[in-house]
Amino acid sequence: MRTLYFLVPGTTKKFACGGLFAELKTFELAKQVCPSQVVTYRQQESNHLFLDDILKQDNLDNMIFVISWGFDVPKLAKKLKGYNMVYHAHSTGYGFKLPSSIPIITVSRNSMGYWGQKAPNALIYYLPNHISQEFNNLNLERDIDVLVQARKSSDYLLKQLIPSLGKQCNLVVINHFVDDLSKLFNRSKVYLYDSAEYWAQQRVSEGFGLQPMEALASGCQVFSSINGGLSDYLDPGFNCYKIAGYSTEYDVKRILNALHSSQPLSLSPQVLAEYRSDNIIQRLGVILGEINLFFDHKPQLVGDIKDLTQLKMATLFLKKLSKKLRSLLDKQ
Repeated sequence: MRTLYFLVPGTTKKFACGGLFAELKTFELAKQVCPSQVVTYRQQESNHLFLDDILKQDNLDNMIFVISWGFDVPKLAKKLKGYNMVYHAHSTGYGFKLPSSIPIITVSRNSMGYWGQKAPNALIYYLPNHISQEFNNLNLERDIDVLVQARKSSDYLLKQLIPSLGKQCNLVVINHFVDDLSKLFNRSKVYLYDSAEYWAQQRVSEGFGLQPMEALASGCQVFSSINGGLSDYLDPGFNCYKIAGYSTEYDVKRILNALHSSQPLSLSPQVLAEYRSDNIIQRLGVILGEINLFFDHKPQLVGDIKDLTQLKMATLFLKKLSKKLRSLLDKQ
């Protein structure tokens, strides 16, 4: 298989976010399938290759560039035109289009559906994000009733629900970066997550939603929004609760009831297995096998499937309208 180059702007604290961590986790698993390296393109780092240096080489046919950083994708796709390239899609809604010559690997079925509509002529695959084994129920004493991370939380959660709920239970709000979330999740009974408002402001989607799944894997009960990629695995009433249920008072009652429930909602081992390393490595082997085969044949192929452009949509609409008019005239 060709060598994978995972392109990220940088790997230092300056670039720290869920998307970077998820990409680096995928890179670690990809190393078990084929040669893989991290490549930076904004910040030069002594322990990683730099994109501009790689592009000075003569023969890059045996490499595949993996692009993923949403806002940088159009620029990178243009810069790497003519090279073997894959888009690893996390969030959706950035508004750019990609040529059908670029295969797309999505981290959620929600994102896969989006690209299935936006890029109907491209090769598209589903590869879920990795939930590492550290996120497990360690059966520790849970001394935190309710845990909240302030980042990405809605005004409702921070300004209405938390003040009402905090008077009735031990509630902890985290507003800084945490190195080991698994320990916090194992100390907590309930985790609250409400990101719909945040992503609406960003005008892109919740690509996956790592924290609610990590919390569930650690034995927490979860009250969450169900936007974007969260809808892949969250199932209100069966493995979680939908937060912001019409009234603050009703949310408080449901959360307090969950704290004392004898049958807490949880994620089944069967669902969780989809996101563990064994399944992801197996899927990655199949996906990369197909993508390598595509790049083997691509130089001899002609991309003759017409894109779903605005012009084509207008043409199809006019054809449909014309057919309806003819049908009406025939009935007269």
